[in-house]
Amino acid sequence: MKKEDKELLLKDLCARLTYNPIVYIDENLPRLKLGAATRVWEYVAVDKPCKPYLRPMSSMTEEERYEIQGIIGKDVEILDDFINIVDSSRKRFSFLELQAVYDWLNKKMFAYRTIDGKDMFELGLAIKAPDGMYNVKK
Repeated sequence: MKKEDKELLLKDLCARLTYNPIVYIDENLPRLKLGAATRVWEYVAVDKPCKPYLRPMSSMTEEERYEIQGIIGKDVEILDDFINIVDSSRKRFSFLELQAVYDWLNKKMFAYRTIDGKDMFELGLAIKAPDGMYNVKK
């Protein structure tokens, strides 16, 4: 695994630890729930196949889109992989709004990080979570 990939994976997993992400470690422990006390870097540092099960942004439900609108404001529209400003008087977001959105994306286990336009799935750093793994109602 390239250093850049390890850094991205470690950054992503650490941001999710308090939300108990489910990861694939190896064939003996195919699904393991990581908690805040887990030392993730041990898995990543020795190149164990530590891959989180994440949700693609395209799996976001309509209800979840409304949740994000509640954080940012009603003057935006949430699309599959970007936020569209629908009110021309709105020019920017505050740091606290963006921080709240990223925290929400981590909590809901969405794969939003990229390297050179490739997402975590394309980079081989994550596995698409099966329907219902994180109790999402469609």
